[in-house]
Amino acid sequence: MHTPSDRSFRLLSTLHPVMYEVNARVLTHELTARLGRPVTLGTIPDDILDGWAGNGFDVIWVMGVWTIGEIGREIAKSHEGLQGEYRASLPDFSTEDVEGSPYAVQAYHVSPSLGGDAGLKRFRSRLRERGLGLVLDFVSNHTARDHDWVSEHPEYYVQGGAQEDREKPELFFRAATCDGERVIAFGRDPYFPGWTDTAQLNYQQAGLRRVVIGELRRIAGMCDGLRCDMAMLVLNNIFLRTWGVYTTAPGSEIREEFWREAISEVHRAHPGFLFVAEAYWNMEWDLQQLGFTYTYDKVLYDRLLREGAGAVRDHLRADLEYQRHCVRFLENHDEPPAALALPSEPWHFAAAAIIMTIPGMVLLHDGQMESRPVRIPVQLRRRPGAQPNERTLGFYHALLRTICHPVFRSGAWTQLYGRAAWHDNQSYQNFILSWWHSEHDGDRLVVVNYAPRSSQCYIDLPVSHLTSQAVEFRDLMSLAFYRRDLAGLQNKGMFFDLQPYAFHIFDVTTA
Repeated sequence: MHTPSDRSFRLLSTLHPVMYEVNARVLTHELTARLGRPVTLGTIPDDILDGWAGNGFDVIWVMGVWTIGEIGREIAKSHEGLQGEYRASLPDFSTEDVEGSPYAVQAYHVSPSLGGDAGLKRFRSRLRERGLGLVLDFVSNHTARDHDWVSEHPEYYVQGGAQEDREKPELFFRAATCDGERVIAFGRDPYFPGWTDTAQLNYQQAGLRRVVIGELRRIAGMCDGLRCDMAMLVLNNIFLRTWGVYTTAPGSEIREEFWREAISEVHRAHPGFLFVAEAYWNMEWDLQQLGFTYTYDKVLYDRLLREGAGAVRDHLRADLEYQRHCVRFLENHDEPPAALALPSEPWHFAAAAIIMTIPGMVLLHDGQMESRPVRIPVQLRRRPGAQPNERTLGFYHALLRTICHPVFRSGAWTQLYGRAAWHDNQSYQNFILSWWHSEHDGDRLVVVNYAPRSSQCYIDLPVSHLTSQAVEFRDLMSLAFYRRDLAGLQNKGMFFDLQPYAFHIFDVTTA
């Protein structure tokens, strides 16, 4: 078990931390029903926390802890489009199941129903005892419509003309403020209508930047990291492209990037604090350069689902320093369950083997390991019951045990490339190959046939540092075992013939 004092260093130095996302509302609701007594964050049973630690997770991302306002809750209950989503995921849902979006935050204080800030403090302390870090959400782009700032500081928000709430009801609403009625924009990204339960913050307003940084510094004392929702929306070029006509005169823009300033300020008070960016539109590298510890790797997710081995292999050619700051995932609360997105079990397992044996942070979502087939809208506090798929659960437990080895945590990673097993056999291009090496912790070879057909290849292995003439390959996920002559490996490489989506994770040792 890791001590609390070494957690931040370990998370920042490892090539391969594992983050587990849980929905705070769903978890506490299910535990309350199971135990017959109210359960909050601070009173989650020990067996749950021990299970997270036992699985080898490094950090728990608890989604949905903040206080939600009545406006957002009422919109979530009555929104016509959401009603269909609720019924599709929870056929017997009632309005009591609707809490409102956790991303329409009224105040960055823990919801009283989850135990308030004191309950979170206790929860964090209990995680620390088990060597687990805590990540919470932060929504930089917008607040709830009934956040105190709307009435007390309307200047913090993007404002429209006097009639724009009537002319553009999909973009603006009218609010009572200390300065009289104001027309304020809904929070949005530039490609969709506004989120009608939110109010858009104005990042060209210096006072708003100062107060948001103050909130970040305060929240950073409550957790070990923040997952920043849609972080790219407040980058200057994106914000000005979306809202510039409403926020600033040409030539008077604030040029300093908000995230560079904010992350620097937080790190002065809380060195080692983790910033995780939900990021799209190829903005990942930009956000990393501004100080984000990790950024979502949606490109890899899309390539695993839709583009195949060649696209995945090309993606993994990126600079290692970039890759080690990526978040690899097959599922989260926004994406379909992996059990549906990757409906073939071998395909699902092969994709998981890839994302969990390459550099970067691994994100696992609650329900993914059990192969839950339903994604619930974030506005709900309840999900349908489901029996865990024992085969999928066993697979993930074995894979987590395998990648907890120090060679995967701090070793050196190299992508290998297969070559044709014989003339005109192009199936070697279906392989994703990784080699991990540590002077003290040994070697691992990962071989994945990422294709729905049998594939063959030769692999040239970096074994020049081995001294024995016999090299053993013991699969850590199956009973497969091979012994090869070192000279033969150096002269010819190692031959593989794998079934569709089959894979090996070998411990490579000398006899």
